[in-house]
Amino acid sequence: MDAKLKSLVLENSNDIVKMWLEEVQSNKNKEYTSTISDELFESTNREFVNVIFSSIENQGLSSELDDFSERLINLGWPLSYLTDGMQVFRRVTIDFILSQSDKVDSEYLSRVMQKVDAWVGPIINRLVNEYSGSWEHIVSLQRVALQELSAPLIPVMENITVMPLIGTIDTERAKLIMENLLDGVIKHHADVVLIDITGVPVVDTMVAHHIIQAAEAVRLIGSTCILVGIRPEIAQTIVNLGIDLTKFPTKSSLRKGFQSALELTNRKIVTTEEKDESIEKLIDSLDGE
Repeated sequence: MDAKLKSLVLENSNDIVKMWLEEVQSNKNKEYTSTISDELFESTNREFVNVIFSSIENQGLSSELDDFSERLINLGWPLSYLTDGMQVFRRVTIDFILSQSDKVDSEYLSRVMQKVDAWVGPIINRLVNEYSGSWEHIVSLQRVALQELSAPLIPVMENITVMPLIGTIDTERAKLIMENLLDGVIKHHADVVLIDITGVPVVDTMVAHHIIQAAEAVRLIGSTCILVGIRPEIAQTIVNLGIDLTKFPTKSSLRKGFQSALELTNRKIVTTEEKDESIEKLIDSLDGE
C-alpha cells in the first residue's frame, strides 16, 4: 500500500502542486510575506514545492533541500514560511489521496496520515535544524564581534596603543579587557597603553580594582599603562572610596595622556610654522573659482 500511495502522489503531482500553490498564495498577506513581490513569492513557492517532491521521490532528503533552505536563510525568509508550507502540503496531499479512494474507513485514513507524516516529518526536521544551526552560527559571530568591540586595543603610533572603554564594566568584561590588553601589548610591541575610561559611566571599587589589575599585568610584561578620561565626578568618587591609583599615571584627557606616552617613548609634538605649498595652491584654486 505504501508504494501505491507514493506512486499516486508522484503521478498526480501537478494536481497536488496546483492545490498547494492556491492555498499558499492565499497566505500572501501574512506579515512575513506581505512585503515580498508577487513574482518572487510565486517563483519561491514553485521552487519550494518542487524541492518537496524531489525529497519524497528520492526517498530521503535531497541536496536541493539544503541548498534551498540555505538560500532562504541568506535572504532573510523566516522559518515560519517553510513550516507553514509543509503543513499545507501535508493537508492537501492527504485530501487528494482520500479523494481518490472509493472507500475511506478509519484504518485507511490512519494509514494515509501515517505515510504522509513519514514524508513530511523528516523534511520539517531538516529545515528546522538548518535554521537553528544558522541562527546559532550568527549569534556566535555576533557575540564574538561584540566582545571584540567591547574591549578593542587600537595601535595609534609605533609602541603606543589605546583601549577606549564604553559602558558598564562587569567581571566577565573585565576578564576580556585583561586578555585583549595583554595579547595586544605583545602583538603590537606596545611600550605604553592608554586606557580611556571617558565612556565608563560609573567607576566604583570593583571597576577600579579591575583597572588596577590590568595596569599591573601590563607593567609585569614590561609596558606602562596610563589611565585617561578621569572626569571630576569620577575623581571625586575615587577619592571618597579611598581607591589607590598612585601606582600608574593618570590623565584627565586622552590628549594629555598621549603627550605623556610620547614623552615615555622619547618623542614629543613639535609645532612648525612651515606652510604646505600644495595646500595653499589648492585653497587659492578654490578661491579663484
